Order: sequence, then structure tokens, then C-alpha cells
Amino acid sequence: MKEFIHENFLLQTDQAVELYHKYAKDQAIIDYHCHLDADLIASDHKFENLTEVWLNGDHYKWRAMRSNGISEDFCTGDRNPREKFKKWAETVPFTLRNPLYHWTHLELSRYFGVNQLLNANNADDIYNHCNEHLSLPEFSCQNLLRKMNVEVVCTTDDPIDDLDAHQRIARSDLEVKVLPSFRPDKATNIVDSRTYCKYLEQLSGKAGLPIKSYQDLLQALEIRHDYFHSRGCRLSDHGLSTFLWSRADVRELEVIFSNVVTGKELSYSMKAKLQTGILSELARMDHKKGWVQQFHYGALRNNSTRMFEAIGPDTGFDSIGDLPVAASLSRFLDSLDQSNQLTKTILYNLNPNDNHVLASMIGNFQDGSTAGKMQFGSGWWFLDQKDGMEKQMNALSNLGLLSRFVGMLTDSRSFLSYPRHEYFRRILCNILGNEMKSGLLPDDMDLVGHLVSRVSYGNAKEYFAFFD
Repeated sequence: MKEFIHENFLLQTDQAVELYHKYAKDQAIIDYHCHLDADLIASDHKFENLTEVWLNGDHYKWRAMRSNGISEDFCTGDRNPREKFKKWAETVPFTLRNPLYHWTHLELSRYFGVNQLLNANNADDIYNHCNEHLSLPEFSCQNLLRKMNVEVVCTTDDPIDDLDAHQRIARSDLEVKVLPSFRPDKATNIVDSRTYCKYLEQLSGKAGLPIKSYQDLLQALEIRHDYFHSRGCRLSDHGLSTFLWSRADVRELEVIFSNVVTGKELSYSMKAKLQTGILSELARMDHKKGWVQQFHYGALRNNSTRMFEAIGPDTGFDSIGDLPVAASLSRFLDSLDQSNQLTKTILYNLNPNDNHVLASMIGNFQDGSTAGKMQFGSGWWFLDQKDGMEKQMNALSNLGLLSRFVGMLTDSRSFLSYPRHEYFRRILCNILGNEMKSGLLPDDMDLVGHLVSRVSYGNAKEYFAFFD
């Protein structure tokens, strides 16, 4: 039987094959948004076993295992690593047509040279084989990045983070740039006053000033924004359920903020006004420093109260939300554009119904100052699979310029996720190669290949300017 992961995997035409191997395959990776642990990179951590590096923290796999009738103790519980891996191996054959089937076998092949189809029968052999590799120096965190030709990693960091790990990395001989990203969700998303006030205490300590007013909050955030900038940060990122747009003057925002710090719960309208004010000021800070701002929206989080109370957030109980976004997003972007304070912006939707909303929205605020200033971000989370990527690129192609797209990111907590860039590039080349063959695009390899190389790497390098 032909190997499943072969050199022309996903490439259906001769044109797609040439595009991938000549223009995409050897491009370096700029991973401008991920959730890797900078401490693990700084210490050049070596993983003890395949379960630690591959299954721990992976809510994609946990969701599949639960769906396959695997009990929680094999997912987030205290079963031993080998037992957990064997339950994952038992699940893999049931993931056919789920992107996990592709990712699993790409990762086994690219990191460990395993080209067998993982199942319960070969689980022990594959586990032992991979563990032998993980014990070698070339499988440390830093060397895993080198192995995948990664040039830049941008982690996701709260304003209260001290970024000590990033400083240790910067002083090391690691040639990969590992930079922080400013993720102030806990300052902008007010769930309840008690939790918010606890966070304000932490932010106050890091900023070195008491936070008793709305203006104090903005000052504290700017102090931390400045600190992040001094540590190499050039991106912000925001996770929102949707855009809430409701303007209020500073006097009203001070009153609303005083309600928070005195323990009063806010109405939906008050939360919208406070979030609008804080996000707008943060966006102005980004513009002043020339940062790129990113907005990930559309997740409906922690749907299972029982499991949230048992094991906490980010464990695989989130789904796609369907709150309206277009009008509020337009007002937010327009308010910044009116004062010429709209920085380079990337928008990511979780609901595919919003593909054409975002693909058309970005065109409203392109101003000719920067090619692709406004970006419709790569398929995110539930959409970072073949169908989701194709639909995102098709919407962007129809309503904007695919040629200016900054391409793929991992958005992952795993050091074994970098084949997702290969996956994306193969899908891109297959779309274009099929259209070259059918006559929808010119059968001009240099012309289309230039697009491939830019979307794979060149656009991101220019857009983020990490090397300037």
C-alpha cells in the first residue's frame, strides 16, 4: 500500500506539485501567533515522552477521545502516559475525515519518520520509537523549532507577565526570534466584578501604581504596553466573543469603572461601553508604536458548566458562537480610521458565516499606506482545516487580494504543530494548481509561484518587519 503521507500528499495536479516543491516547501516559518510556553524554550526543555509533548493540553485530541467513548481520566486525568497514548491511538482510526487524521500522521512522519497509520495494534511500538527520539538532544524544544525551519515565534502573553523567559531567550544563542504578544483579555473582558478586581490588583502591582479609576487603568495598561515594546513585542491580540460597540464619554466611563471597583455587577450595556473604551485606547497605543493588532472573535466558551467546574477552561468545551458582528466591528474600525489611528489589523472569525463579512470589511479600511494593511486572518481553531482554509482563501480571493495575505500561523500550544504550515501550503498550492490546469488561472508557473512564495513567507516577513 502506498504511504499515506507521501511527497505529493494533497497535491492533485502536476501544477500543484511544482508550485509546492519549487515555491513553498523550503520557505521558513514565521509563526506570528501561537501559545507555546516561552519558559520551555528558554530552558530548552526535553520532553519525557510522546504523551507529554503531543497530548498534554491538546483539547482537539481530548474532544475526539471523548466522542469516541474514552473516559476523562485518559484525557485530563491521572492515567499514566502510555495508557493515555494508547487510548489516543485507539481513537485515531475513528478520526477519518477529521483534520486530526491528517495532522496526526503528518506530525509522526515529519518529526519521527513514522509512516505507519497509527492504531491500537501498533501503539506500543510507535510510542517506544518516538520516546527514543525524544531522549536525543536534537528533540529539545529549541531544536524542534530549528528542525521545522522556524524563524520567528510570537507567544501570547498577559500584560502582567514579566517576560523573563523572553529575555533569557534573547540572551541565548538561539537564532529563532521568540517575541511576546500583548494579550489583555482579562483587562477588556469583564465577566464579573470580583474576578475583574482581582486582576486589577495584579495589574496594579506590575504597573507600580494603584488602579482606582478608569484613567488609572489606561495608564497602567500603557505602562505595561511600553514594557512589552521594550522587550521586542510588536503585536497585540484580543479574544472576544464578539465586538461590543457602545461609545461613552470619559465621565460616564469613570462612573461605570467605579461600579466595578466597588463590587457592583455591570449591566450588558455598561460592559459594552467599558470594553469599547478600553479596546479603543489600546488600539491607539498600538498605532502609536506601529504594532499589528489582532482580533480573534466568535468563540462560545465553557459550554459545559459541569466540566468547567471540574477541570477549568481551555479543555475542549468551547464551540462556535453566532453573535452579530458586522455593524459593531465597522464602527470600531471607523472610529480609529477617522482620527487616522487605525494600525495594521488582522481579523479572525470562528463562525464561517462571517467569512464574507470580514473579506469585505477589510476592503473598507485599506488606505494605500501599506499593502494588505487590513488582513482577513487564516482559518482559526475549528476552521484551521482543509475545508475551512479553502473557504477562507476563496472568500478573500473573491473580495480582496489573496496575493497580499500573510498566511498561516499555528495558534497551538504544541511544539509538534509546525507541519500545519506545510498543510496550509499544500492546500494553497492545490487550489492554485487545479485552477491553472482548468484554465481559471494562467498556466504561468513564475506568476502563480510568486503568489505562493509570498503567501507562504514573504508577505509575513514584510508585514511584521521583525527583522528591521
